[in-house]
Amino acid sequence: MNRWWRLAFAVVAMIMIANLQYGWTLFVEPLRAATHWKLSDIQWGFTLFIAFETWMMPCSGWLIDRVGPRVFLSFAGLLCGAGWAWLGRAATLEQLYVFYSIAGFGAALVYCGCTGIGLKWFPDRRGLAAGLIAAGFGSGSALFVPVIANILHKQDYRAAFLDTGIVQGLLIIVAAQFLQNPPRAAALPASRSTVRAHTENFNSLEMLGTPHFWMLFAMALMMGIGGLMVTAQVGPMARTLKFSAVLTLVATLNPLTNGGGRLFWGWVSDSIGRERTMIIAFLLHAGVLLSVATIGHASPLLFIVTIALVFFTWGEVYSLMPSASADFFGAKNASSNYAFIYAAKGVASIMGGGLAAKLFEKTGSWDYGFYACAVLALISSVLAVILRRMPLPVKEAAPAAVPSSAKAIGS
Repeated sequence: MNRWWRLAFAVVAMIMIANLQYGWTLFVEPLRAATHWKLSDIQWGFTLFIAFETWMMPCSGWLIDRVGPRVFLSFAGLLCGAGWAWLGRAATLEQLYVFYSIAGFGAALVYCGCTGIGLKWFPDRRGLAAGLIAAGFGSGSALFVPVIANILHKQDYRAAFLDTGIVQGLLIIVAAQFLQNPPRAAALPASRSTVRAHTENFNSLEMLGTPHFWMLFAMALMMGIGGLMVTAQVGPMARTLKFSAVLTLVATLNPLTNGGGRLFWGWVSDSIGRERTMIIAFLLHAGVLLSVATIGHASPLLFIVTIALVFFTWGEVYSLMPSASADFFGAKNASSNYAFIYAAKGVASIMGGGLAAKLFEKTGSWDYGFYACAVLALISSVLAVILRRMPLPVKEAAPAAVPSSAKAIGS
């Protein structure tokens, strides 16, 4: 099968898990109204989803690199579909947390397997391939938001969880049947000369010993907080600002700008390099976050525009980081290596989910979170400048073997 077809099915699978993260905000207010749970308690469910989606990836990535993605993504379809569908039957916060965590584990398998497909099959267009796959995740919920909104209006959140869960799970299983890692003998185009890329393959333990990994992890963490805060809280924010009438439009537009940003910045990075692209995008993100806190609540139109720009300048993290990981550490272990960087998203979700809601409950304003996230984005751009000046990582030399004759003399 042509590698572009495999990429297409990977994108389909990513679209099917997009709703699990980006459609969540539509359910927060219906859940709160039906159960009378606190906003922060409900949003800890979002944090747990992201934690399982990210922190389970290193283990799953190691297995996917060796066994292949087909079996894992088939199993993931069951987890995603069942976990999301069962959320509508959650009668306690504990059940909500368990079901959402199950969906998160399934999403980890899908995300890891699909990202590996793009990085391994497209060494010549890693930014574009990673951007397309990440765009599937970033934009996919745009297909479901109008459907969810319609079901919520005509029925209730329980029906919305059940119907979309079944559809998503089944389509992930179908897409999984067409995914596999490239065979060792496959002739693939070489990496583009405009992008710094390594000829060696690092395993995850070797990667963890390099400063490059920790730089990428720190940037992924700091850049992740602002986008996840908006992802989780845009529904409650619209309600606070009395912009609830435009929430469906916002929830539809945001995934499109998110996915468009992932694709655009990934494509740009193939031409000008990953680090240069990070510098530009991260600086723009800092400015946009400040614009939400300063002018975004002046009118519904400015709210829509500034929030959409947040997503456009944030989503590139999830196309640039996997591309940079494969460039710096090789494609052989791309799934497991990127999984460690992606784990930063789980840490970021703690601050963007439950803690951001807590901060709002204490202060009555969302602005403090945006100011803090703007500073973090600015720091990330500085780190990208430093990363660009660093040489490519080098493997530590293995200790030289002691000749047997020397051992005999020493004894």
